[in-house]
Amino acid sequence: MSGTPALYSPNAMRAEKRAVAGNSVLAALVITGGKIVVGVTTGSLGILSEAAHSALDLIAALLTYFSVGVSDKPADADHQYGHGKVENFSAFVETALLLIACAWVIYEAVVRLFYRRVDVEPSIWAFVVMLVSMAVDWWRSRALGRIATKYESQALEADALHFSTDIWSAGVVVIGLALIQAGRIYHLEWLRFADPIAALFVGGVIVSVSWRLARRTIDALLDAAPAGVRAQIIDAVRRVDGVLEVNRVRIRRSGNHYFADLAVGLARTVTFQRSEQLVEAVTAAVHGILPNADVTVQPLSRAQRSENIFDRIRAVATRHNLNVHDISVQDLAGHLHVEQHVELDERMTLKSAHDQVTELEADMRRDLPEIAEILTHIESEPATIEKPEELIRDAALEHQLKAVANQFPEILDVHDFVITRVRGRLYVSCHCTLSDELPLARVHDIQTELEIHFKQAAPELFRVLIHPEPSTDNRR
Repeated sequence: MSGTPALYSPNAMRAEKRAVAGNSVLAALVITGGKIVVGVTTGSLGILSEAAHSALDLIAALLTYFSVGVSDKPADADHQYGHGKVENFSAFVETALLLIACAWVIYEAVVRLFYRRVDVEPSIWAFVVMLVSMAVDWWRSRALGRIATKYESQALEADALHFSTDIWSAGVVVIGLALIQAGRIYHLEWLRFADPIAALFVGGVIVSVSWRLARRTIDALLDAAPAGVRAQIIDAVRRVDGVLEVNRVRIRRSGNHYFADLAVGLARTVTFQRSEQLVEAVTAAVHGILPNADVTVQPLSRAQRSENIFDRIRAVATRHNLNVHDISVQDLAGHLHVEQHVELDERMTLKSAHDQVTELEADMRRDLPEIAEILTHIESEPATIEKPEELIRDAALEHQLKAVANQFPEILDVHDFVITRVRGRLYVSCHCTLSDELPLARVHDIQTELEIHFKQAAPELFRVLIHPEPSTDNRR
């Protein structure tokens, strides 16, 4: 099961499909005319039934020719899923035409078997026309089948199926004519029934073909999912790392193009960017089964069983489109006390910021009833790019700060000091080398303590930023 191969351009596909459909129309026109002439002259119901069958095949071929021209048109404002259903509808009409032919053939065969005798006059031209018809049907069924498989065209596939069964039904008619001729030569009166019996067999072939084709075309028109494909997609998507569940998979076909609509569960703590990456991974998994399908993926947020209280706090903040950090949870006599920092736009007023935080805290208490108290530190999130007034080279300040750092035995080195003045206040940043194996929690504690000591040693500092580095990255 696959979509239209990417290496074929739409124009090339359209031209090739119309060409093979046009050749089928010409062949059907010639064969139908020949069968009608021979059927009337011989009186053979088998040949006339084949002529009726071929006449309907001609109509079907015309429908196919026009449908493949329309179905490959791109989507527009009025047909947002494209025009591919035209092919499916064309195949459905062909099915109806086949059933009409079947009803007439069976009716006429029963009449000739039980109510009216019709003498058949086999001729050499009858055999020639039927054998030529079989050869042409073989040629065009192969041509149509090849293009139908190449571009997954249901209309061309229906034509190919018609003409492949025409070969067998025409062969049965030839056998019926041969038996009638043998009955005349050897004076076997009962062989005169060979022609209507052959016609009944042709009718049976038409019923069989029509039933199989009807089921497929009706399924396509009713958007039935291709057999087994939904299960394959679910299995492939479940293997995507980060997908928690596959909530919905819907597949529909329009012509030779597939549309897949999925809803997948993702951890509610994932970022928007990560969610987008997972959607792309799910789309790629679907394309592994239905190449070039039009895939729509709806991500759904889901709570994980492995979530701890910190994950749950962040999930509530994410739902409010807020970022919390420096979360601290303390168990005070069996009651959880939460402290957290949240950044809000520096242009907000205190009242607006406080209202937003109050709403956040209330939502957290609803989701986490085990929390007894929440204290939120409101920070201003910069909204403008600052322009330092000057870059300061202060060797004495650097020396003073290095002396402070030397008081921490775990600090191996401090370097790359940058001192700037912004709106009259001093900003300092530096790199701090620590042991590779030091736990991150301890690294954070050292940074915090060092920042405090820097500000105590140099009260004029407004902001301090310390960048930790492992010792292996700082070998000189």
